[in-house]
Amino acid sequence: MISQLRPVGAWLHARAENLLAAMLATMFVVFIIQIVFRYLLNLPIGWTHEISVVMWLWMVLFGTAFVVRDSEEIRFDILYGSAGPRLRRGMVLFTSLTLVVLFALSLPAVIDYILFMKVERTAYLKIRFDYLYSIYGIFAVAVIIRQLALAWKAAWGKDAEGFDPTKASSGV
Repeated sequence: MISQLRPVGAWLHARAENLLAAMLATMFVVFIIQIVFRYLLNLPIGWTHEISVVMWLWMVLFGTAFVVRDSEEIRFDILYGSAGPRLRRGMVLFTSLTLVVLFALSLPAVIDYILFMKVERTAYLKIRFDYLYSIYGIFAVAVIIRQLALAWKAAWGKDAEGFDPTKASSGV
């Protein structure tokens, strides 16, 4: 069953990367437009700044929720790498469950705040803030699911990878 879902997951991950690349391209193009209008045409425009900020917000939260793999997450490698496999599993289990509890406790307030923000709009493009901030609710749910999966693996004996400095990379 799981082996049949892997190609679907790989395809969805690739589409999430494509969407993230499109957000980055949008942010870059709008940034160039902003420079041209401000410094070459001497006509400062505000909507470009708005789109840049929105793209940055969505890129960070969407990317963290759906594109960045667990092995690419930032860790305290000095402590984590020096621990044995059993202690490493315990560390993963503790931090995963702590994050699940914290995000789950905050989720009702987050959703309530996102829904409340429908009364506000952005200054230039008049986009409702609940649409813009909805990515945080999606991010929070994705974090809960990912951390539950990590906790499950750690609890049932799947050893978390130890730090290998020969395989360290920037995630790029």
